[in-house]
Amino acid sequence: MSKIEIKTMPFDKSSIDRMNGYYTDYPVVYFLNNDTTVYIGETVAVRNRMRDHLNNRDRKALKKMSLIIHEKFNRSATYNIETKLINYFLADERYKLQNKSQTVNSVMHNYYEKRFYNEELFEDIWDELLKRDIVDNSRNTIENKDIFKLSPFKELSIEQLELQQKIIEVCTKHINDDEPFVFLIKGEAGVGKSVVLSSVINKIQELSKEKSSPLKNTNNYLLVNHTEMLKTYKKIAGNVKALTKKNFEKPTSFINQRKKLMEKADIVLVDEAHLLLTKSDPYNNFVEENQLQEIIRHSKIVIAVYDDKQVLKMKSYWDEERLQSIIGNYNTEPTYKLTNQFRMKANNEMINWIDHFVEKKITEIPYDSNYDLKIFESASKMNDVIQDLNREIGLARIVSTFDYIHKKDGQDYYVEEDNFKLPWNGDYGNTTWAEKAETVREVGSIYTIQGFDLNYVGVILGPSISYDEDTDELKILTDNYKDTEAYRGKDEFQNSDEIKEKIILNSLNVLMKRGIRGLFIYASDSKLRARLLELQKSM
Repeated sequence: MSKIEIKTMPFDKSSIDRMNGYYTDYPVVYFLNNDTTVYIGETVAVRNRMRDHLNNRDRKALKKMSLIIHEKFNRSATYNIETKLINYFLADERYKLQNKSQTVNSVMHNYYEKRFYNEELFEDIWDELLKRDIVDNSRNTIENKDIFKLSPFKELSIEQLELQQKIIEVCTKHINDDEPFVFLIKGEAGVGKSVVLSSVINKIQELSKEKSSPLKNTNNYLLVNHTEMLKTYKKIAGNVKALTKKNFEKPTSFINQRKKLMEKADIVLVDEAHLLLTKSDPYNNFVEENQLQEIIRHSKIVIAVYDDKQVLKMKSYWDEERLQSIIGNYNTEPTYKLTNQFRMKANNEMINWIDHFVEKKITEIPYDSNYDLKIFESASKMNDVIQDLNREIGLARIVSTFDYIHKKDGQDYYVEEDNFKLPWNGDYGNTTWAEKAETVREVGSIYTIQGFDLNYVGVILGPSISYDEDTDELKILTDNYKDTEAYRGKDEFQNSDEIKEKIILNSLNVLMKRGIRGLFIYASDSKLRARLLELQKSM
């Protein structure tokens, strides 16, 4: 096949009039840009499309147009490449995007020779853009960025697209209701809940600016109680036309601001709703009884995504009974469940093995040619492999269960095992933990990595994760867990010991499902380590 061609020229009437060649009535991808802003599109009638853009108030400020041409382009290929370019330009962070959502076209689908267009040809395009100094970052760097993975312009699966459209439908139908409306979405780690919410907040903000939309002039928010996730959402907002950073808040800030203004928000999306507080927490400036209750009270519509296997603290302890006691008082849709795993490139047998493990069951380790599961006899050896993989492909990190002391006093604290010693649970201000290069020489915690992807994750099972030889199951030693905040308020629960164990297993579930390509495990407990190594030998 012929090589890709990129034609760059001034974005003006004269250049458009001079266009000639087969590509003028042939599928092409294009982008318009100045030094700070870009718009990306595709068309089969480039001259007419460019004339339309010249009459657009926003596009007039763009000074250059670049046409991406290939004689084998077809409409599916140009849709595909257009969508990829939008996501890559967003994560490159040189330009602010003028693009709007592509609700109809941005669904994952196959087409003839997709691998060629999606990988080989796109790589040629991006390499050429790098050579011309139009973009700053390599594909590998971009693909490892959280802003890329949570882009509101990502292609969605059929299941995700149906959910996105369902949420928009619910919002337009109930925006003028007299009583609050609640829509609950459930899904375990890695099923793409946050990607859907990212696309939804962008779409409803676009609709809020359309004269004919029922959502015109609505005041909308996405809330998340996770500092690292909030950083990523706000970074996206800084590079997308429809969004502003004030659309993204922590729940407590949102609640206190609504109380101060004495007015309701219109649509409120809640990511990681399992992290919402279920009791007052004066230390975090929340003085009411339940954050979900307060969010509903101060909103017209609440869309909340939730996973009871990611509940990590007693002060934010959720189960089905407690959840229904809150939302059962309001108009609701039936709970929607996302099920397809997108993060881990693992087969069902491997995912089932992890699911059994975090339920304390130890089973035969399956083989998966596309996913690398390894048990290590030393944390130091596991660290060596993680370092090599990070140099090779990036985004390989070590994390640990919260079994090592850490205090918020500005001092350094360490995870220590045999001849292994690394600092852990660091805070990097406005940059997410895994995206800082130096964190490859640290250990992450549940609080630095929840909600994010790694290419490879090495998990240290600390002293709270032990082994019962009689039952051949995990044994959870809750007294060894060093996250003192996790147990705060335990005296209010009659079954506090059961909840402590569930919190530790939930944290283990989150840590073990971070890796896209592989999971490495080191167990501090010698009996558990021996049992896992024995299973590995018999694979």
